[in-house]
Amino acid sequence: MFKFYKRIWQVTGRVQVLLIVLSLVVAALAAVPLQFQKDIINSIGPDLDVNVLLSMCAGYFAVIAVTNLFKFLLNYRSSVLGEATIRRIRAAVYEARFGADTGLPIKSESSGTVATILSAEAEEVGRFVGQAVANPLLQIGTLVSVVSFVAATQPYLGGFLVAIVLPQALIVLVLQEKVNTRVKSRTLVLRRATGAVSDQSLSDAAQISQDVLADFDEIYETRTGIFKLKLSMKFLMNLLSGAGLVGILLIGGLLMMHGRSDIGTVVASISALEKINSPWRLLLGFYKELSSVRVKYDLIVGEGLVTQTATQQPSKRSK
Repeated sequence: MFKFYKRIWQVTGRVQVLLIVLSLVVAALAAVPLQFQKDIINSIGPDLDVNVLLSMCAGYFAVIAVTNLFKFLLNYRSSVLGEATIRRIRAAVYEARFGADTGLPIKSESSGTVATILSAEAEEVGRFVGQAVANPLLQIGTLVSVVSFVAATQPYLGGFLVAIVLPQALIVLVLQEKVNTRVKSRTLVLRRATGAVSDQSLSDAAQISQDVLADFDEIYETRTGIFKLKLSMKFLMNLLSGAGLVGILLIGGLLMMHGRSDIGTVVASISALEKINSPWRLLLGFYKELSSVRVKYDLIVGEGLVTQTATQQPSKRSK
């Protein structure tokens, strides 16, 4: 993984710096709406000052607007970087396979294998580059920001939130490696089948047809195994999320009964759980995607198709 990220930073480091800054801004703003929610809910009552309520609601909406503006910039720049990287990988694979100057093949790999890389694998790897740094930084920053707010407001609820989200990481770490093995197996079999279909001749069509159909069956079995693992992870994390909501209501109710919390804090904690679930799920999804992309990246590089160093300066096409 270190070599993978080193290559990403060498090629896209300048753009990644901008994405890092945008990610930190969005993460820092994540906990601000919770404070507005807490204050607004606690202010509601017979002594409500309408002007104060209006000012708090206006501030709440302003934070939402600013946060979404920065999210828009972050997502747009990440998407553009990913698309530029896809184009770059495809160009490098094509030129390595057919030659930039002569147009003649310079590698012995099948055209079907190259076609698979150009059509699917390059897109997945390139798209990932756009979010390789900014995505995990944004999600981790959001988690730290939200949990810190809840812990500072009510330590018991903050500790409970941590106890809910950490087991999700263990679930993914245990099951994801099994998914990775199946992803790599499926990719290799799909390459083999695609190459056989592209290069078969009439003389050996019968034997190749039988082998290709067997490969399709193997791909089917592998994919069903991947579905079981992914849905199992989703099922377990949904259970933990439900336990988190029930736990906040229980702990919050007990704290309120003893005068150690208020309704605004409990409601803000429920909102915090939702805010935590979203980035945490995205972070876990990022880890799963990273594992899958690393497999495909290793396969692309391992085939020897990309012989050009990724540290070269981008061409005018990719600027």
